[in-house]
Amino acid sequence: MTELSYLSAGELSSVGTPSLWAITIAGVIALLVLDFIVTRKPHEVSIKEALGWSAFYIALPLAFGAWVWSRFGSQQGVEYLTGYLVEKSLSVDNLFVFMLLLAAFAVPTELAQRVLLYGIAGALVLRAVFIALGAAALQTLDFAFLIFALILIFTAVKLLRDALTGHEQEVDINKMRSVRLLRKIMPVVEEYHGPRLTVRQQGRRALTPFALVVVAVLGTDIVFAVDSVPAVYGITEDPYLVFATNAFALLGLRALYFVLHAALSRLVHLSYGLAIILAFIGLKLGLHWAHGIWPGVPEIPTLASLGVIIGVLVVVTLTSLRATRNAGSGDKEIVAPRG
Repeated sequence: MTELSYLSAGELSSVGTPSLWAITIAGVIALLVLDFIVTRKPHEVSIKEALGWSAFYIALPLAFGAWVWSRFGSQQGVEYLTGYLVEKSLSVDNLFVFMLLLAAFAVPTELAQRVLLYGIAGALVLRAVFIALGAAALQTLDFAFLIFALILIFTAVKLLRDALTGHEQEVDINKMRSVRLLRKIMPVVEEYHGPRLTVRQQGRRALTPFALVVVAVLGTDIVFAVDSVPAVYGITEDPYLVFATNAFALLGLRALYFVLHAALSRLVHLSYGLAIILAFIGLKLGLHWAHGIWPGVPEIPTLASLGVIIGVLVVVTLTSLRATRNAGSGDKEIVAPRG
């Protein structure tokens, strides 16, 4: 978010030219196709494979950030890197819910990455829609920044409340609206049939449990997009950079899931850190909105935001590891902070 001036309605700018948008979208689609090709044959993901893909999906956005920095300047470079860090942090939080869903649906290990990939593809589409809506709101509504700020603060309060009360989200398949609706529309078989969404049973087309879990994951994507997109708009007002940060953060989730699977249950303080980060960005947005009305109101520089976000993540990671160092990762309950 630029600190030089307040962008009023209709003045939203973007570094993304039509050709750059086209190249970026084509690149994202190509990476998705590559992932679908890699996962076309169900198999259990080894730690070596997961680490290799994770390294690739970390190096790629960092290289892109270096290009943004050199091409458009340090301001856009810092905005991109800060936004990417926020989205990556929220993505790790999303993995908690994915773990719960995969466990609740008893997804075979060899099918887990294909389920995650469907979820990532759906999330990218939903984020693109929310990003476009957010850009339109910022262009036409001066108080859109305030709305985004309130969304983030509300989410932060919910996260903090759940963390303090020890709230755990339990997944009851039979109570999920999406599952109940699908079962009314079509019959559902009990067994998995690889990555197939439907099978023919007694002359009728029926859904597989794989189809149910994919729909459940897509449903959670909507919840995640509600706070993820406003959060990165709190860092940068550039729709292109918002899309790029979301895309790069999501594309690496498939591999990151298998790298962090054992460690996720040890990040017991992550929800506290995310609550602080979302509240901080909400404050930043609120101050930015107020600055447009009362110029004397100070704004929070993006570089300072980057420092705060990194500091919070480092602290909650260290405190989480310290709190769970004497406990086996398998003995910890997985807490789903959001959703």
